[in-house]
Amino acid sequence: MNRLKYKSKTKFMKLIFSSLFLGISLLFGCKESQNEAATAEVILKDPVQSVRNDGLQNAYFASGCFWCVEAIFESVSGVEEVVSGYSGGTVSHPTYRQVANKVTGHAETVEVQYDPNKVSFETLVKVFYGSQDPTTYGQSPDFGEPYRSVIFYQNNTEKQIAENFKAEVQKGYSKKVVTEIIPFRKFWPAEDYHQNYEKLNPNNPYVQRVSIPRLNRFKDKFPHLLKN
Repeated sequence: MNRLKYKSKTKFMKLIFSSLFLGISLLFGCKESQNEAATAEVILKDPVQSVRNDGLQNAYFASGCFWCVEAIFESVSGVEEVVSGYSGGTVSHPTYRQVANKVTGHAETVEVQYDPNKVSFETLVKVFYGSQDPTTYGQSPDFGEPYRSVIFYQNNTEKQIAENFKAEVQKGYSKKVVTEIIPFRKFWPAEDYHQNYEKLNPNNPYVQRVSIPRLNRFKDKFPHLLKN
């Protein structure tokens, strides 16, 4: 009888200690998770500066199909090169199919390589807003996450310019301007066949119906910004 009581008491004490240990583990685990979340938040708020050593600078924009956006920025005086790719998501080395299927969080983005002595970031933001409808979540006929309107800023100056322009642009629309202004983190170049797509595929039906008309509308609107 005493032995049974001893066993019962021992079992009860083990249960108490196990519960206490589990509670302490959960408490510290929760705090650790909160600390990790806070660290991740700080990292995400800290933009990455794209550094070059050739005198050029990079800027990153998303505003619909990158075939169209690439051609628009390449027509601007002072822009040396434009690369189509993906940014703003959570998947490393995303593919076109993944982005199009909206499983990565990325938007079709262009990397604009420009000479700051010939064209300013402010002018590029003007080109960005002036070549799209920033009140739509995409650009016709492409809508949704991969085609959303985004300015990826790399420092506080770029952020301020982008926000100031957004406020001014909003005055010209009755609907809300939905352009995202977020820190630049990483740019993934798209597959080779996407590069210079409009120029290399002038007879493609999409290029004929969408890309070229969009480029021509931009040229008519901003002739003074075009390359000679």
